[in-house]
Amino acid sequence: MLYRENGQFKTSYAADQQLLPIAQDRWFMMALVACSLIAVPLLASDYALRALIIPFLILTIAAIGLNILVGYCGQISVGSAAFMGVGAYLAYNLTLRVPQLNFLVVLVLSGLGAALVGIAFGIPSLRIKGLYLAVATLAAQFFLDWAFARVRWLTADSPSGSVSTRSIQMLGWTVERPVDKYLLVLGLLCILTLAAKNLTRSHIGRAWMATRDMDVAADVIGVRPLSAKLSAFAVSSFYAGVAGALWGFVHLGSWEPAAFSVTMSFNLLFMIIIGGLGSMVGSFFGAAFFVLLPVLLNRAPASLGIELSTAMKSHVEAMIFGGLIVLFLAIEPRGLARLWAIGKEKLRIWPFPH
Repeated sequence: MLYRENGQFKTSYAADQQLLPIAQDRWFMMALVACSLIAVPLLASDYALRALIIPFLILTIAAIGLNILVGYCGQISVGSAAFMGVGAYLAYNLTLRVPQLNFLVVLVLSGLGAALVGIAFGIPSLRIKGLYLAVATLAAQFFLDWAFARVRWLTADSPSGSVSTRSIQMLGWTVERPVDKYLLVLGLLCILTLAAKNLTRSHIGRAWMATRDMDVAADVIGVRPLSAKLSAFAVSSFYAGVAGALWGFVHLGSWEPAAFSVTMSFNLLFMIIIGGLGSMVGSFFGAAFFVLLPVLLNRAPASLGIELSTAMKSHVEAMIFGGLIVLFLAIEPRGLARLWAIGKEKLRIWPFPH
């Protein structure tokens, strides 16, 4: 009986079109933000922040970007990790060659550079789609992997191909402690999520969804497939570039070209499929699924008193993880976001059956 909207009347267009029209959702979101800003920094350990929470937040940014391209615009991509790599290497070179730049400016420039690369590799989407487009983006992944390993300018002529970042400095704030890194990434995630949500509700987002549902019909009613598809590639790559810069500077600290391999691209694609295509909350669920579940599976045998070798733990974790992915897709193909929506619908009528 608590999750009801009785008596919540909409008396203006602004009230009817707000992001969270139900008061209980607004209260829940305010409590969640307050918990993230106050409780997590006070209660979470440095290990939890470094190994779990910060990777979850960064991967959520990348998943939101990929969801815009795949879930909202319907363009399949398996090269998101390559665009993350573009953002990471651009950020590395900007901080190395122009050290006086503010880190926030570096993030924006890295995202814009990744967006330009995404537009270049998104041009084939104007003529091909489906699996053919997936192969084209896979080619982009392999080409950029080669560039990261062979173009010595990107790594500042590092003999091993690995790079190490400097400490993050911005506005007199040195971001070194895990709590500082967490607050930085959390703030960026909130801004980027709000921007993406409003973008998908605008005429640009409607053009993306029209192109996704039927591009020929969208062209007939006045939607330009050229601008819709390329803008989706640009925005998606921008988010991937920002996420890649954060992944390199905040999470890894130093990395090799293999850090942005095709495996990460497939993991990002699986994140949005499991979380829910065309859903912002699905990006959060998918990232949480991929970050938290392997840790739980790795610790489950010890908690049950079962002694396994390190190699056996890895194999069992992979098997259970893959089986759960197949199970989720079989039970609810529209992802965890759909299960969340069903739960909210049940709460709205509880305790009545319908």
